[in-house]
Amino acid sequence: MVRMKKHAGDWAFDIFNFLLMTFLCFITVYPFLYLLSLSFTSGDVPLTQNYIIPPKVTLDNYAKVLTNSDIGNGFIMTIARTLLGTAISLVCTVCTAYPLSKKYFVHRNLFTSFVVITMFVSGGTIPSYLLVKSIGLMDTIWALVLPGAISAYNVVICRNFFMGIPDSLEESARIDGANDIIILFRIILPVSLPIIATLTLWVAVANWNAWFDSLIYITTSRKQVLQVVMRRIVLEGTQEMMNPDPELEAMLVNPETIKATTVMVTTLPILCVYPFIQKYFVKGVMVGSLKG
Repeated sequence: MVRMKKHAGDWAFDIFNFLLMTFLCFITVYPFLYLLSLSFTSGDVPLTQNYIIPPKVTLDNYAKVLTNSDIGNGFIMTIARTLLGTAISLVCTVCTAYPLSKKYFVHRNLFTSFVVITMFVSGGTIPSYLLVKSIGLMDTIWALVLPGAISAYNVVICRNFFMGIPDSLEESARIDGANDIIILFRIILPVSLPIIATLTLWVAVANWNAWFDSLIYITTSRKQVLQVVMRRIVLEGTQEMMNPDPELEAMLVNPETIKATTVMVTTLPILCVYPFIQKYFVKGVMVGSLKG
């Protein structure tokens, strides 16, 4: 194998790219490392400087945050919303995209156009609120998972992926007597793990991070999702929001460290899921975006 000799211009280009990527990685990772360090910093340390390594490490902040009932209830609601919302969204997306991917489906281009139009035109917040209220979903978890159960963008991506699957797989299954439901769940979905994993990641992250719909649809405090609780703590920044516990009163905590700890507690769970789905992510997006 012949190796090409690099010229001065090639070396300069590589060095520039290396320095640029290093800078971008630094400005991306630094805020996260700063908040992580701040979350482990003792409350009696003056926050006059930005520390990457805490001068005085403590777990009091996490003990204070994790023993708060609002955060506990928020965790339960957010996990329930993420699991339920992701499952419903995947079922709706797959069941919509599969027929739209078939050439023999009557008027499939017309129905696909109807789906695509919703990406550019929507009713808005007020009609959505009136709809949720009129059908009795207010102050329930269904108000959080049903209005956004299906995304036009996800349907188009999933449809394009299904269109890239060879027709021979479906034809051989039909020869063996399989119907559309059996073909979908036993033939198509097992070979569609990349796009399923990609959509799962997108929908799960969207449900985990969502807070505005909970703010307007949920009226009971204990039913609020974790993001709303975090927003309240970060914006108000007061220790009065944390439940008074005699065993924790002696802990030295600072409003700023409590904010950082709350952000880390909210971010880390969904961040830990990404490495397990990463290998499917790029493949699912690229293959699902090729066919029109």
